[in-house]
Amino acid sequence: MTGTSKTALITGSGKNIGRAVALRLAADGFNIVLNGSRDRNACEAVAAEVKELDVDVIVAMGDVGRIEDCEKIVKISIGHFKSIDVLVNNAAIRPSSLFLEMDLAEWKRVLDVDLNAAFWLAKGFVPGMLNNGWGRIINFAGMNAIHGYNGRAHVSVAKHGAWGLVKALGKEFGPKGITANIISPGPIKGEYLDPEEIAHLEHMKQKVPIGRLGDTAEIAEMVSLLSSQKGSYINGQLIQINGGAET
Repeated sequence: MTGTSKTALITGSGKNIGRAVALRLAADGFNIVLNGSRDRNACEAVAAEVKELDVDVIVAMGDVGRIEDCEKIVKISIGHFKSIDVLVNNAAIRPSSLFLEMDLAEWKRVLDVDLNAAFWLAKGFVPGMLNNGWGRIINFAGMNAIHGYNGRAHVSVAKHGAWGLVKALGKEFGPKGITANIISPGPIKGEYLDPEEIAHLEHMKQKVPIGRLGDTAEIAEMVSLLSSQKGSYINGQLIQINGGAET
């Protein structure tokens, strides 16, 4: 797709899966909008890598868990590229709290970042997709959307909601050339510094029949397929990429 005029926005694209997706779509020829909530330097570093692939790139910082920031991200993106053709809702938080110890603020924060952001950004970008007669919406679930985990009731609910959203959007906008799908990665190796998260991934690896953690590039390949003409008949689906892990 080198030379395309299409543009992709990837939330949470300063590292890990978001970074891999941005670089893969840039290699496909998409212009790129990068997003992060705090670490602009990380996003700028990815932007430098994207520029080497001979496409246009901008950074639109903002906390997607705030509707005002989502509106700002939409404004910056459309102001520069006129429309967004591929929306990848990757940014997420996964705090852990036992249900009876979970307060309303934490519950609301998780739903805002992991679910409501996908709604707010789709509301901002779908009109442009409709005008172009083409679009892709790609959400992320994770295994929390398939079965619940102790201490992550809010994450499971939010990710189930993101799954429901793509099923509804796929039906409503599929006839208009816009597909919507959700990817559920298994345990993926990445730039994790939290010892608890690293230990959790090692534990989860034991449940993967293939016997290893996934790579961010493997997730990015599926995003590439869904964003291409070859993926145009995939719509309203949850796609698991988890090495056969039990769900």
